[in-house]
Amino acid sequence: MHLTGQCNCKGVTYTFDGEPELAGFCHCKACQRQAGGAGSFFLLVDEAGLEIKGDTLKKYVTVADSGVDVNRFFCGTCGSPIASRAISFPGKAFLKAGTLDDSSQITPTVEVWCEEALSWMPEVKGAPRYSKAP
Repeated sequence: MHLTGQCNCKGVTYTFDGEPELAGFCHCKACQRQAGGAGSFFLLVDEAGLEIKGDTLKKYVTVADSGVDVNRFFCGTCGSPIASRAISFPGKAFLKAGTLDDSSQITPTVEVWCEEALSWMPEVKGAPRYSKAP
């Protein structure tokens, strides 16, 4: 599978070649803040197949509830989140599916951190739900 994406201002672009391990939706408070919404729609991908380009790419480090660092990559000009990497998932990246050029065929197959989900957020039909991370 060949995927492409970009930030709002097109200052950061990326390509991914490979098969995503899963598509998910994270409801944790950190993802709500980062996305400015109900959470984060993501693809778990192998870092080796992901190439991110752009002079405006910035990184912000947060600490997850598990205590591990999460590196959040975003465009420093328009603020679009691009990907996250956590040391608890070596060699993997959480690609922000909303930045894909075409995300129309991707549906979350799992929901995580549902204990922090907003009360009005509907469940994804057929996707297992975990109160935290599986």
